Amino acid sequence: MTMQGIFTPRNRSELLDRQLSVLSIVCRTLTRSLDLNASLEELLKVLHVEGGMKHGLVALMDPELGELCVSAVHSGSEMVQQAKNAVRYRRGEGIIGTILQSGNSVVLMRLSSEPKFLDRLALYDWEAPFIGVPLKDQSGEVIGVLSAQPASELEEFLADESRFMEMVANLVVQAVRLLAQVQTQQRNITDERDELRRTVRAKFGFENLMVGHTTPMKQVFDQIRRVAKWDTTVLIRGESGTGKELVACAIHYNSPKAHNSFVRLNCAALPENLLESELFGHEKGAFTGAVKMRQGRFEQADGGTLFLDEIGEISPLFQAKLLRVLQEGEFERVGGNKTIRVNVRIVAATNRDLEKEVREGHFREDLYYRLNIMPINLPALRERKADLPELCSFLLDKLSQNQGRKLSISDAAIRVLMGHNWPGNVRELENVLERAAIMTEDGNIEPQTLSLQGLDMQRSAAPGPSSMPMSSSMAPSASEPEPMLDDPGLDERERVIAALEQAGWVQAKAARLLNMTPRQIAYRIQTMNIDVKKI
Repeated sequence: MTMQGIFTPRNRSELLDRQLSVLSIVCRTLTRSLDLNASLEELLKVLHVEGGMKHGLVALMDPELGELCVSAVHSGSEMVQQAKNAVRYRRGEGIIGTILQSGNSVVLMRLSSEPKFLDRLALYDWEAPFIGVPLKDQSGEVIGVLSAQPASELEEFLADESRFMEMVANLVVQAVRLLAQVQTQQRNITDERDELRRTVRAKFGFENLMVGHTTPMKQVFDQIRRVAKWDTTVLIRGESGTGKELVACAIHYNSPKAHNSFVRLNCAALPENLLESELFGHEKGAFTGAVKMRQGRFEQADGGTLFLDEIGEISPLFQAKLLRVLQEGEFERVGGNKTIRVNVRIVAATNRDLEKEVREGHFREDLYYRLNIMPINLPALRERKADLPELCSFLLDKLSQNQGRKLSISDAAIRVLMGHNWPGNVRELENVLERAAIMTEDGNIEPQTLSLQGLDMQRSAAPGPSSMPMSSSMAPSASEPEPMLDDPGLDERERVIAALEQAGWVQAKAARLLNMTPRQIAYRIQTMNIDVKKI
């Protein structure tokens, strides 16, 4: 039977059947949401409507205050809902505080029979029964109290109702524990995310990028500052090893899009058919091996920045596809017909002479103008040798952190570096310093520790009057690298290695020297077991 829509049992069998059904609903309720208070409110509603347990209340321990705070209460009164946040119980205070202190359940046939009852919420029926049970964690410590008033006033049902409330209390404890773990993990993830953002912003902040005081670099720093705050497309130009990707990172992480994704793609590393799938994504079954739908780099970068390195390497056919995305901000996945719109900032980079490529018909003029809105030209290291001491200090600080020791470089070693032509630019300088740091025992880099190898030595300029004489092991070779590629005495493997040395171990550049595609030279490097230098 029911009383005002609330379940009231007619016999014990009916009560137990109903309690079993309610426990099933309670389990689903407590696992439905990650919001603890909302779950507890829904739980009390289920106990009221389905289980006949009126005026439900859950109070949880506040570890900082050492008191019970009302987390959820079921009542039709809005005033009670608002007042619950201010209601607290100390140990031994009222019935709720007594349960907290003793760790035992309290079962009353009539609430009015208990002089300790405080009725702070002005919620309860004084003439109805009352059941309050402790919420105990795995160690047996009381972390809260669950209470309610059974709709049935039959004393014979109170023991069963009390056991039912204890079972519900166990489920509540498990939910509280699991949700507390989830909340802790979410806080940890949030803290870790915020820490990573601070680290990345510090790494790519202008204070770390601004290594150099020469006029060309000051102009670059000023351009980066100005363009970072806008969504303008940027084209970074410069030789390999000048730091184009570093500039792209600095633009993104100092822009309003810094909290969104920064996605990178080397356009020279993929053949055209894979490049389209990589950038635009593909639908399931679009081609052999497409076993599921895959988002492309444009979708991954939505709301953030997409860095397209080696943009000058893409074919004219693919340039037309890319142009549409840059103009309209929309595309279709490979094998799909649904138009996808994205809001992506494009930062592109190239070491090619795009003006020459346009004149020769290798690069679309309309794409050139679409990309060349804000060009940033990075000077080669040989054009700013006055920055070498500052660059060495900056790079050695990074190496010091990696090696866990203090590294320094002598003025004599700096003079040797000033006499080099640096075809591999800053990347080559970093490689030379790391090699020298490995070879020094005391952490101080001297001229005899430096090793300018292969193409680096062949391209070194002769030392000026202020340069120290270099040892024979560091003296530049009189031969030029270009004839080496045409030397009939070289086999194919040696020609590939010579081209890589000449290109500063940049595969796309070496491929052009050998009249190959980047894919062809990558295949030869793999099949010929060539150990690619990481510089």
